[in-house]
Amino acid sequence: MSDSFDYSIEPLGSHHNRAAFSCGSESLDIYLQRQARQDARKYMAAPYVLIEKNSGAVIGYYTLSSVGINMGDLPPEIRKKLPKYPAAPATLLGRLAVDEKYQGKGLGEILLMDALYKSLKNEIASMAVVVDAKDDKARSFYERYDFIRFPDYPHRLFLPMTVIKKMFK
Repeated sequence: MSDSFDYSIEPLGSHHNRAAFSCGSESLDIYLQRQARQDARKYMAAPYVLIEKNSGAVIGYYTLSSVGINMGDLPPEIRKKLPKYPAAPATLLGRLAVDEKYQGKGLGEILLMDALYKSLKNEIASMAVVVDAKDDKARSFYERYDFIRFPDYPHRLFLPMTVIKKMFK
């Protein structure tokens, strides 16, 4: 990525032009174009957009929301370290996408790190960030950042908040 690339990450607003966004996944494109603002208004998700400052173009996005993890779904070595509750609070990184014109420039990592940092700094308890990878390629992306697979759900992964905290020290 060029050092002159100037961008910002901000909450999705009505002034953001989402119509031209195309990441190569129709469902992720449609979500940003048609559903994301409604989810934000209804407090169902918090969408954040990566904006190229020079053009104002939306070149990437992610969403955060809360989710409960059934304790029985966690690997035994993680579960034994946690209180004996039926469920644990977590943050769901529901979607993450980069426009096709900007893929391969490290922007997915920038979005992921921003999402992890916001999740860590949230004042609501969350023991992990959870993702549902849409395919094997997406799962591999998250595994490069030490996300752990849920034993019974090969495309659902999590990263414990204790690991995220160490990442930002």
